[in-house]
Amino acid sequence: MTGAKKTLLITFIVIVIVIGLFYSFFKGTYNQFVALDEGVKSAWAQVENQLQRRYDLIPNLVETVKGYAKQEKDVLTEVTNARARVGGAATVPDKIKANNELSSALSRLLVVVENYPDLKSNVNFLRLQDELAGTENRIAVERKRYNEAVQNYNVAIRSFPANMLAGIFGFEKGTFFEAPAAAKAAPQVKF
Repeated sequence: MTGAKKTLLITFIVIVIVIGLFYSFFKGTYNQFVALDEGVKSAWAQVENQLQRRYDLIPNLVETVKGYAKQEKDVLTEVTNARARVGGAATVPDKIKANNELSSALSRLLVVVENYPDLKSNVNFLRLQDELAGTENRIAVERKRYNEAVQNYNVAIRSFPANMLAGIFGFEKGTFFEAPAAAKAAPQVKF
């Protein structure tokens, strides 16, 4: 083999290697961007999943608590009204009737207290608080995961030399989840 042919062959091999390296770089980098972009979308879907859970959960729990609170409120109202009737009874038959109503109301109250040493509404309010806290924690975890995915994606598309490829293929910087200023105040649940 002559020197010119050898040089031509070496040049050709170097060109093929350089083209192969560029192809590997572009293919690997592009696929990494796609995977990271899908990771961001998946993380956001989990945030939305937890937001939907909160949306579905809160009204149901509030109505459950209202229902239990109403039931116990009715028992307490019956006791209060029966007691007022005892105080307002003027005749013996009215006093007997009023005291019987008070005894009946008190027995219903005692049944509630026996069956539910901590009044049911109290347990449900505590449960509601736990569910709200649990839901908010889940949302916070998913928001954190989403922001981590966005950070990884943004670092990848902004790093040199991958940023050139990101620009060519239109990969744009991801948006972090940022709570609005109003979110700094604790939410209030009203019944």
